Amino acid sequence: MYRFTTFLKDLGTIRGALIVSAVLFVLAIAAGWNASREIQEILAGEIQALAETSQNLSASDNPELSFFVFIFLNNAIKSLIVMFAGLLIGIIPFVFLAMNGMVLGFLMELVRANGGDLNELIFKGLLPHGIIEIPVLIIAGAYGLMLGALVIRSILPGQKKGEALGLKWRTAWRKTGTASLWILILLFVAAIIESTITLWLMS
Repeated sequence: MYRFTTFLKDLGTIRGALIVSAVLFVLAIAAGWNASREIQEILAGEIQALAETSQNLSASDNPELSFFVFIFLNNAIKSLIVMFAGLLIGIIPFVFLAMNGMVLGFLMELVRANGGDLNELIFKGLLPHGIIEIPVLIIAGAYGLMLGALVIRSILPGQKKGEALGLKWRTAWRKTGTASLWILILLFVAAIIESTITLWLMS
């Protein structure tokens, strides 16, 4: 039930939600890159808060451990919330994907506009851990959107109820449970990479 092969197989069954999640994230990156001044101020506040947190963690007695704990717990808690908050007709996963994509897009544009090395940011600051973390966040959003879509189908008039609907919900819960485990494991690995390799490359 909780094997990695089961997790991968389940991803194939929510292909539509995965595509929507990935497209939304990419569009959000583009929106963040080209954000209006009002939106830029909001995104800048998010980046400033992260920068302040990073400074505090860097000043701790064991920066690597502090970064690891913060990164893992932050991503793990948010991902699980996003998955199960999909029960609120998918609104929170939508907002989560949009905000994370826009912050990333705005950060890249900010570095470019200020004469920074965009390639260094991408290949040293994002890619080492992001190759795991970003797909996992998109997967978490996809499961949230999947649950949201199932809720909508369940409450719409004219939809078949009874045994068929019950089976869909049982299957959805089983898939979400399996995904939750592997999302936590993958985020654990990503946090190790980000708090060691990425931190070292960007120091």
